[in-house]
Amino acid sequence: MDSDVDLEHLMACYQQGDSAAAAALVRALSSPLHRFFTMQYISRRHADDLLQETWLRIHEVRHTYRPGQPVRPWLYAIARNVRVDHYRKAHRAESREASLEEGAHIPQAAADARASGLEGLLAALPESQREVIVMLKVTGMSLEEVARATSSSVGSVKQKAHRAYETLRKGLR
Repeated sequence: MDSDVDLEHLMACYQQGDSAAAAALVRALSSPLHRFFTMQYISRRHADDLLQETWLRIHEVRHTYRPGQPVRPWLYAIARNVRVDHYRKAHRAESREASLEEGAHIPQAAADARASGLEGLLAALPESQREVIVMLKVTGMSLEEVARATSSSVGSVKQKAHRAYETLRKGLR
């Protein structure tokens, strides 16, 4: 059901107010979107919140989708922006809390404890490389789709993926 043509058709119908098409989109794309958030080392609870926020934002901006264009890059660009907004908000909150508690620092033990096996190798990647690997390998997007979703060139996506693969190969040795 989630072939690109089907998704484009569902999105066009959703823009016209078809609630069944909206429900079908949510069913088809929620699981990959949730994986996108959880692979970014966000807790399951936060991933659930970000998924809900993403669908709300998609609903608000559905008029910006251009019929005939691939849905996934458009959708993942929105999801990526929601995630970035989440990080910015969390960083501001952490900064305020840290300034209230002099000398306070946030321990990395929780993040380090989660970093085992493949997750540990992915955690060692820079954010931009990890994001590209997740989009390519976990969600199955094409290079062109990842480039659109990240507002990058295909060459830049290839370079990030290549560097990530090299780092992962070294980590697996």
